Amino acid sequence: MKSEKSALSPFATILKWIFLLFLLAVAIIPLLWLLLNSFKTNLELQASPFGLPSRFSFQNYRNAIALSSLPRLFINSVLVAFGTVIINILVTSMAGFVLARETFRGQGTIHTLLTAGILIPIIAFMVPYFTLVTKLGLYDKLITLVLVYSAINIPVSIFIITAFMRAIPKEMEEAAIIDGCGFVKRFTKIIFPLARSGIVTAGTFCFIYAWNEFIMAMLLTSSLSARTIQLGIRFFTSQYISDYTGMFAAIVLSIVPSVIIYVFLHDMIISGLSSGAVKG
Repeated sequence: MKSEKSALSPFATILKWIFLLFLLAVAIIPLLWLLLNSFKTNLELQASPFGLPSRFSFQNYRNAIALSSLPRLFINSVLVAFGTVIINILVTSMAGFVLARETFRGQGTIHTLLTAGILIPIIAFMVPYFTLVTKLGLYDKLITLVLVYSAINIPVSIFIITAFMRAIPKEMEEAAIIDGCGFVKRFTKIIFPLARSGIVTAGTFCFIYAWNEFIMAMLLTSSLSARTIQLGIRFFTSQYISDYTGMFAAIVLSIVPSVIIYVFLHDMIISGLSSGAVKG
């Protein structure tokens, strides 16, 4: 039996690495293709879509910034993404605290109803959101995107933050109550700081969604003043007569903020996910 296990072990290891390398290639190759083609001309892209560029030129990046109002769109996306994170985390952290640390009738039902939104496709909200936004006179405003994105991300944030807050030992909170901490101080001084990893994880997911979202932005905005960077990328195929390499350059620029956010908060995100999964 030992000899059979030792004979199978190297084979299983090779299969494992082949599978992992395949997944890595699926994730990395499209990004590399996008990056390399952003340095080509449109003629070069059509002649050799999978070849290396004959000369690495940053002209596409300069055109993307100069011709498509990319700086303005970038600022709009930053305002929307950070506004979404602030409002979403403010609401869901307080809701998560009540659902995780307090006991009351209907607690489980409320938590289930709030997190059930994860199962509902975003496209199902298009008509209700559009009707509500137009009736309230909020069409084509950045604040509209902030409020809509904050609401859409509530189920995911509630799920993550509540699970993490439940993992905090009750003894710490009980000691604070003995020392005279009230409801607000327990949240601000104890639970919120200890749940920092889970809150950062939820905030990061919220930021990435708000930064990359396209459907709701196209539905609820129309002018340049409220247009996000994802909508700006779309106009490379109409206003600029299918400037694909310029569009690729704009896409690369739009990816950079999400990558930077994840790189800097990587440890906290992994800690938040693993702690919530193991303890919650």
